[in-house]
Amino acid sequence: MSVDAKAFVHPNAVVEAGAVISAGCKVGPFCTVGAEVVLHANVELKSHCVVTGKTEIGAQTVVFPFAVVGEIPQDLKFRGENTRLVIGQRNRIREGATLNVGTEGGGGVTTVGDDCLFMTGAHVGHDAQVGDRVVMANQSALAGHCIIGNDVIIGGLSGVHQFVRVGAGAIIGAVTMVTNDVIPHGLVQGPRGILDGLNLVGLKRRGVARSDITALRAAFQSLAQGEGAFQDRARRLASDTENDYVREIVDFVLAGSDRSFLTPG
Repeated sequence: MSVDAKAFVHPNAVVEAGAVISAGCKVGPFCTVGAEVVLHANVELKSHCVVTGKTEIGAQTVVFPFAVVGEIPQDLKFRGENTRLVIGQRNRIREGATLNVGTEGGGGVTTVGDDCLFMTGAHVGHDAQVGDRVVMANQSALAGHCIIGNDVIIGGLSGVHQFVRVGAGAIIGAVTMVTNDVIPHGLVQGPRGILDGLNLVGLKRRGVARSDITALRAAFQSLAQGEGAFQDRARRLASDTENDYVREIVDFVLAGSDRSFLTPG
């Protein structure tokens, strides 16, 4: 066990031999920290947290009571292989949230970027890749192998099917099941999620220029109403646009995927 002299570990916490607790960390009462855990500077475990497995938590992340971080996957094929969970900086992992390590078949690592918020009861499944500034609201869940872009918001009680990609800047409404890929900046809602437009509120909040939003709206209409298959419409957009935001959607649609797409109605 390596506990920096400038870290605080409550006497009622359990820190296993081999764990690394960096300067400025606070490990509250009744927390359990496993032998292969690395806590970077100023991480705070409030109380009653479990951080286990081969887990690395970035600086200034805060883990709230009853969260379980780094447990084995909810995958019956898992046989104890040496897999990891890597969490970035300044994340907020709220009460009862669960984040699992990866599986050998899924690449071996679950990753979370910086500045994310995982609200009460949120779940990040094995081998998921979560970008920066992602918000998962209460009781929302990512199945295994999901890829979530930067600045995505997932509403409460929503679920994302395994292997689904959600593009940067998209928003998933509350109580929504997402079974197919979501384009960047898309708006998905309804019990069985449908692509219902663009996340215009999110674009405006991030200060995206009006000209870019206008280009995105035109591109969305082309994807919704053009001739041919969805990918064919995206290919036509690729040859017609020089806008970076539209190009982001085109590249997303034309990239390889294990799922089909939610398409505009």
